[in-house]
Amino acid sequence: MGARFQVKHLPAPRQMNFRGRSEASDYAVDIQHDRYGAFFELRVPDALHEALEVTVLQTAKHDRHLLLFIRKDEGKSETKDRFLCGHDERDWFVAAVPGGASSVAQAKEALKPSVVRAAQARAGLNGRQRNTRANRAYRRQGEWFFIEEPRLVVDAGLILRDEPLSRGRGSKPHVVAELYRTGGEAVYVHQRHPQGVSPAEYERSIQSGQTKPSQWRMMRRNAGVYVRGTVRHADHQTITLHTWHRVVMNTENESRTMARVAFLD
Repeated sequence: MGARFQVKHLPAPRQMNFRGRSEASDYAVDIQHDRYGAFFELRVPDALHEALEVTVLQTAKHDRHLLLFIRKDEGKSETKDRFLCGHDERDWFVAAVPGGASSVAQAKEALKPSVVRAAQARAGLNGRQRNTRANRAYRRQGEWFFIEEPRLVVDAGLILRDEPLSRGRGSKPHVVAELYRTGGEAVYVHQRHPQGVSPAEYERSIQSGQTKPSQWRMMRRNAGVYVRGTVRHADHQTITLHTWHRVVMNTENESRTMARVAFLD
């Protein structure tokens, strides 16, 4: 599909590295950059050198996507992971795929939340239309889907301006012109707790003197989020939503490799 791929071997893990962080003990698939541009990188600790079996299940050259299968055999245990690798608008991406997809088309569908699949079924989309970023059922920008909610009534006083959409792991946020939030669970986010902790855990940390209130940010986990206006991101074309749309993230967080990623905003 016209991409470069590199395998990087990592030394045997130690307790802590020179920055005070634990060394990697599992493999990782990522996008890296050098003077020639972006490339896919598989990082493999030496301890796993003989334990990994890497297979390309399918390549879809017309839209520059492939489905990567990685089997890890550690004797008594075995894991099977799938990654959709491809090009989306302006750059390469890699997404962990939940379930047992065996083709690029199945992987794309597996990354759609149930509400998105229901919306495209109601709209009667065919296979080609379901793979577009803009159709009668939804708009998509990266990992975010936007489903129109024409009957939504909002409290104008609770509309937030130029708000970020974050998947909670330090990635560059998508910024929306107008955002309205309902429900969800209040959490407190800290540099050491990017997925957020409960209010009780936050209070214990403050009272014990381990952290300061200024180091935390209150956010909401799994809230109902609706947006209107422009949606901007450096790696994607700006889209404009003229009516309120419900926001849902893809299902990457349901895969084994992304199981601890939360929807924070």
